[in-house]
Amino acid sequence: MRVYPEQLGRHLSPLAQCYSLMGDEPWLIENARSQLLEAARQQGFMERVSFEQDSGFAWADLRNEWQAMSLFASRRIIELTLPQGKPGADGSAMLTELMAQPNPDLLLIVRGPKLASEQTNSKWFKALDNAGIYLPCNTPEGAQFSRWLDGRISAHRLLLEPDAKAMLASLYEGNLLAAEQALALLSLLTAGRRVGGAELAQYFEDQSRFNVFQLADALLANQQERIAHMLAQLKAEGTALPIVLWAVFRELSSLLSLKSAQERRESMAPLWSKLRIWDKRKPLYENALRRLTLAQIEAMLALSSTIELKLKQAGEEDWTLLTHLCLLFDPRAHQQLVQLES
Repeated sequence: MRVYPEQLGRHLSPLAQCYSLMGDEPWLIENARSQLLEAARQQGFMERVSFEQDSGFAWADLRNEWQAMSLFASRRIIELTLPQGKPGADGSAMLTELMAQPNPDLLLIVRGPKLASEQTNSKWFKALDNAGIYLPCNTPEGAQFSRWLDGRISAHRLLLEPDAKAMLASLYEGNLLAAEQALALLSLLTAGRRVGGAELAQYFEDQSRFNVFQLADALLANQQERIAHMLAQLKAEGTALPIVLWAVFRELSSLLSLKSAQERRESMAPLWSKLRIWDKRKPLYENALRRLTLAQIEAMLALSSTIELKLKQAGEEDWTLLTHLCLLFDPRAHQQLVQLES
């Protein structure tokens, strides 16, 4: 059963047979794990053994532990880490076998990275899911991050003005650990006082973190303020310009293929699959296709080539020109920046 991390507290008594903590956000995974271990301790699970699927791991060891009697007649926790999120054929068979042997005195906690759809549709994952709880522990973005932040503000019993909340969201999006540390510090500093943005600004620096995939989504959605913030953070964190340019060029190339087919009145269906654009991201591309003309997309690709030439021929990382390129995802900018020089 899929349960989101903020809902975990409602699914701890009694504990399920298995909890799968899978995702790309370490803070969410560790927070969920801490809740599970505390609930398990209260319910009599006193022994704990850990396995990690590495070169020295044997699946038979997991079976032996599952079938062994406790030395101290207490309930036991087995933690299993799957670094790649793929147990392989032997592991898949073993997990399926063990989930068919329910044991109320054992708690299995499985940890691993964010899972793709083929993994969540696999036999081993469905066996774990049917026997317990699946927690997708992925970094929240946008509105999801705001909801997570509201929950943590309430948990720390902080009284923040709307401008202070907005500032925290801007400073810490994508960096849950830093956000949690900031909230813990605020709870000590403010002692129940209501805090506004002006006071908050005295305490914290910008700790948000972004990656080029988040930037790509923001470009397609034409979120200009967010784009400028992301670019500044990526540059400040030392992200190489070629990586950012690659992400922008990839989206422009996809848009060119889609817009060209649209202009020719061809079916878009084969292209979605060919370009590996899944249903979740289709609205972003449809938004951009309505907004941008074919000529504008071609002009943006030409500008991206100029940036690449400056990089390859002169070794120059032109972040200013890259910023101009990103601004051009807004069609209004084409009228103002048409005279860009290389």
